Order: sequence, then structure tokens, then C-alpha cells
Amino acid sequence: MDDLKRMAIFATVVRHGSMSGAARALGMSPSAISQQVRLLEQAGGVTLLHRSTRKLTLTEAGARYHAQCAAMCAAADQARAELAASRDVPSGQLRLAAPVGFARHISPALGPLLAAHPALRLHLLVDDALIDLIESRVDLAVRFGGLPDSSWAARSLGTLHWWLCAAPQWLARHGTPQTPGQLLAQPWLGFAREGGLSIEMKSSAPGAESHTLRVQPRIASNNQLSIQQMCEAGLGLALVGSIDVQDALDSGRLVRLMPQWHFGPSDGLRIWAVTPQRDTQPAKVRQAIAALQGYLRQQPGVSD
Repeated sequence: MDDLKRMAIFATVVRHGSMSGAARALGMSPSAISQQVRLLEQAGGVTLLHRSTRKLTLTEAGARYHAQCAAMCAAADQARAELAASRDVPSGQLRLAAPVGFARHISPALGPLLAAHPALRLHLLVDDALIDLIESRVDLAVRFGGLPDSSWAARSLGTLHWWLCAAPQWLARHGTPQTPGQLLAQPWLGFAREGGLSIEMKSSAPGAESHTLRVQPRIASNNQLSIQQMCEAGLGLALVGSIDVQDALDSGRLVRLMPQWHFGPSDGLRIWAVTPQRDTQPAKVRQAIAALQGYLRQQPGVSD
């Protein structure tokens, strides 16, 4: 144990560049610091530092030894952080970024957590653009679909699916499509993409029949909530996220069409919790992720 203590003292000396600097940082006298370094050198049989009246310089052996001592100190700091994070209760400001269409889920998902921890504050950033987590000081972001490679950490919150929907008044005018071919002639609502929409369809029936539909939306938007609202107004067909449409289905504002077909990727659209750091998360972030995951698992049309 004495060797571990001396290794930590040696790393502190190197970090501060002097015996006196290490002494101030550790609350020891410079002579005590110097003695501990000498004992370390005697035990190892090598010189670790070249000493002069003006500065300390690492020897070649000292440089190699210091790398391991510094790593040991970093591991100790991480271990202390793990303990602190595990005992901390959620507090302070949680900066959360989410797309516009997901914002309505934040209150029911995080409301119980906020109610249980009065010291926790929420700062919600709602934007369909990908906010830079570091620049915007974001603790946690909700993202959908494929994620670009980065140093950020991502944890799955669940998977939503695309459901084909139309308003009852639209169906009364146009009839209910039953086959992929009947969908091609209908007015579509969808995301604004050059060249129109390419919609993958795969049957859940035996034989796994699949089709790719290429349609040009009559009404295009870059916002999923707007597409759903226009669908409810009877303006055409739309693919709506299963997490967002249940209320409209229950109230009769929308009808789900062709439920025996999977639209889009057969494994659905993954929902992610993204954080700017991979190491120990503070309690406010860990418990917010758990609350979001628990909420989403209870929503119709969301799978693990």
C-alpha cells in the first residue's frame, strides 16, 4: 500500500512540475514529498527524476513509470466518480434535446421523475435539426434511426413502426385500398425529398411478399407532426409513427390501413438516448434515460 501511495505522490509531482507544487496539492511538506520519491527510487533501483535548483526532469525510466502511475491515478478518480454517481440523487439542470414530434412525450415520460425530485430542473431544447451536444451543453438527446459514427454514447429506448393511415372522410370518398398496387394512384402526404418517396412494403403473411412503391407526395413537409395533422384533415394517405398515432386511432380521427404489411424497414425505426460522454453518467441522466425507456415500453406500437 505504501508503494501505491508513493506512486500517486510521484504522479502529482510530475503533474505540478515541482515538489513544492505537489506538497501544496497534497497538504504535505516539500521535504516529505521528496523523501517519498527517494524511497520509490530506492525500491525500484532507478532514478526517476533529474533534480536541479530550477526544475525537475523525468528520466527515460521515469517517463515510462509515470505513464503507469498516471493511469493508476486516473483509474482511482474514475472509481470515486462511479461511487459518487451511484449515490447521487437527480439534481441540477438536465438539458434535454428532442425532435419537435417527440416533444409531447417528454411531459408524461419525465413528469414523475421531476415530481419526485424537486431539486431537478429541466431545460428542453426542441429542434428537428441535429443539435451539437457539446456546443449546446446537452446532457441527453433523443434521436431516431441510424446514428453517425461519433465518440458519443447511445442507448436504445425502443423501436417504433410506420403505420399507413387515412382519415375516415378520405376513405368515404376514395374507398379503402387493399393491395400495394391500389396505393400508387392515391394522394400521399410525406417528407419533402427530391425525387419523391420510396416506400418499402413487406407482407407479414407466409411467403413474405415485398414491394417498393415510388410515389410523389401531393403535400410534402419536413415535419412529421404536420404530416399527421394533414392526414387527419382528410388530405391523403400518410405513414405515421406508431408512437404518435394511437390517440387518433382511438378517437376515430384516423384509421390504420393494411395492418398485415410492414412499411419501411421491417425491424422498425430505432429510438436512441444519446449522451456526450461514455463514462459514468450523473444520476439525473441515468434516471432520465430509465424514465424515457419505461414510458416508451408502455406505448402501443413500440417494441424493444
